[in-house]
Amino acid sequence: MNFSKEMTYSAACLMGVEGLVAQELRELGCQNVRAENGRVLFEGGWDILARANINSRYAERVGICLGEFQARSFEELFQGVKALPWEDFLGKRDAFPVIGSSLNSKLYSVPDCQAIIKKAVVERLKSCYHLSWFPEDGSLHRIRFRILKDQVSITIDTSGAGLHKRGYRPASSAAPIKETLAAALVNLMRLRGDGNFLDPFCGSGTLLIEAALLAMKIAPGVNRGFVAESWDNVDRLIWQRERERARDLECRDSGFRATGYDIDPAAVELALENARRAGVGEWVSTFVRDIRHFQEEAPYGCVACNPPYGQRLMDQKAAQELCREMGRVFLPRRGWSYGIITPEEDFEKLFGRPADKRRKLYNGMIRCQFYLYYKA
Repeated sequence: MNFSKEMTYSAACLMGVEGLVAQELRELGCQNVRAENGRVLFEGGWDILARANINSRYAERVGICLGEFQARSFEELFQGVKALPWEDFLGKRDAFPVIGSSLNSKLYSVPDCQAIIKKAVVERLKSCYHLSWFPEDGSLHRIRFRILKDQVSITIDTSGAGLHKRGYRPASSAAPIKETLAAALVNLMRLRGDGNFLDPFCGSGTLLIEAALLAMKIAPGVNRGFVAESWDNVDRLIWQRERERARDLECRDSGFRATGYDIDPAAVELALENARRAGVGEWVSTFVRDIRHFQEEAPYGCVACNPPYGQRLMDQKAAQELCREMGRVFLPRRGWSYGIITPEEDFEKLFGRPADKRRKLYNGMIRCQFYLYYKA
């Protein structure tokens, strides 16, 4: 197997955050970064792959790109997959399950595509290793395919568990926001490293924690493992060096503070527990408080929140009243900005003011807008 050469990688991401992922990867030193729908391609050595996994706040997972080709028949799919250099990455005993998706393509049956791809990989390895059977009891190399408008993309997953699984949230409150999306919202707020961050609907504390990690430049994956670390012929020192590099960049004395409110006492306790688990409990405070009693006390900062939606936790009428209440308490104030993610189509009318900026995002499968208010 050959892991020494420069390779092309794919960072899968939520729709709407491709630009953030691309910018992040450039700042990490990745080469030839280019954003596409739902993913960002980039190039580099094994150190860059480890760095992307450890440091990316907004990507969902990182894979090695094996190849791309067009396939309108199962025969074309089989031959396209078989032509790829699988022996460069898969050993004689490695496990290689296949998962993927198909959209707007002639090959629409995902189970059939899985079977064809698996068969093609096996046939390639048979000719390379001169074996008729592979036990697949070694390290995991999950093969992922995406077929979009008959264009096939094949990658090998290097992350394992999704990158949103930072490890600090084994438990969560109802309808939590994904860690990667929370980090994206914080980024869009242009949070200052020495700033004040408030979330009046803090739930399990995800926005608070992601704000603290970003403000203090703590890599979100520095304390978790990745499936590629278990692969044979991969130098473990690369991962060690990249973790040391990430820790050297931390800035824990910035003066940052994060404050969360929620009407549910259990959620408030859970948010604080998760913050401690993430290693940022010292900079996070949580209190039981209704949105009607919201107020900013510092001279500057930002508010970002994921309020309950009518289609998630409360009925539509109550959710709309919540939008009106936010408009009453999130008043224009010099030095402060506000960001609200919601699927409510009449939000600006209910809030009482048009947003200074909007951004289309998806919270899970729910299409939302992130409304930004920053003009005093």
